[in-house]
Amino acid sequence: MIPTLPFGRTGHTSTRTIFGAAAFWETPQNLVDATIEMILQNGINHVDTAASYGKSEQLLGDWIRRHGKPFFLATKTDQRTRQASYEQICRSLELLHVDHVDMIQLHALHDETDWATTFGPGGAIEAVIQAREEGLAHFIGVTGHGVPVPQFHLRSLEQFDFDAVLLPYNHIMMQNPHYAENFNRLLAVCRDRNIAVQTIKGITRSPWNDVQQNRTTWYRPLEEQPDIDLAAHWILGNPQVFLNTAGDINILPLILDAAQRFKTRPAEAQMEALADRLKMLPLFV
Repeated sequence: MIPTLPFGRTGHTSTRTIFGAAAFWETPQNLVDATIEMILQNGINHVDTAASYGKSEQLLGDWIRRHGKPFFLATKTDQRTRQASYEQICRSLELLHVDHVDMIQLHALHDETDWATTFGPGGAIEAVIQAREEGLAHFIGVTGHGVPVPQFHLRSLEQFDFDAVLLPYNHIMMQNPHYAENFNRLLAVCRDRNIAVQTIKGITRSPWNDVQQNRTTWYRPLEEQPDIDLAAHWILGNPQVFLNTAGDINILPLILDAAQRFKTRPAEAQMEALADRLKMLPLFV
């Protein structure tokens, strides 16, 4: 069984492997349906999507229209002003065929201008608060990418009491001392305040660089089961975090298989050997 963990202070116990519906960008509906059935068979009870993930909300919503919503459902708004963000949230609910989502998240908040607009007068923070007050969303989170994101999340948590954060986390990324220091600072704050910590880019091998892209992920992922085992088990070895799956439905079974077999975190020497053998590189520098 995939391990579970209370999702912060929400009252929901989520599988520690959360399905990242970015994998549904432009996936045929029959494959979307098959993928949802697969995650449910594996016990996954938490799905994360976003308004900016291509047709993900529409495709996921078509399944929900026919079958109901048997999982914790989160989406994201990438708009920065109150009006635009609120309209996008309402549109997401229409596409998802629900009258509310369990969590709405401010998406990709790792740029200074975006951050200032979001938390300024008439900013998107007002829209997500309004959505919660109106019952359109029960909880509020914030997400981001890149090396500066732990610092942005710490600043965001000074402005508003978010229920969850989401950011990159993998062994190669944590070899950056600056990122690791701020990630661990964020982890401590989230532990003290019972804020859920979701992690992304867990099975990153490197940027695509000169390699021909053959996956729907925007980074080159690990592809072999033993390698994915090491990467996934290293993340799950941190008992505080959740592992959001990669944006490729063909890699998903390998991640779920790894999560099912998790027992302990691999040794540092194993992770270093993996990085050396595959010439792994951080996605963000």
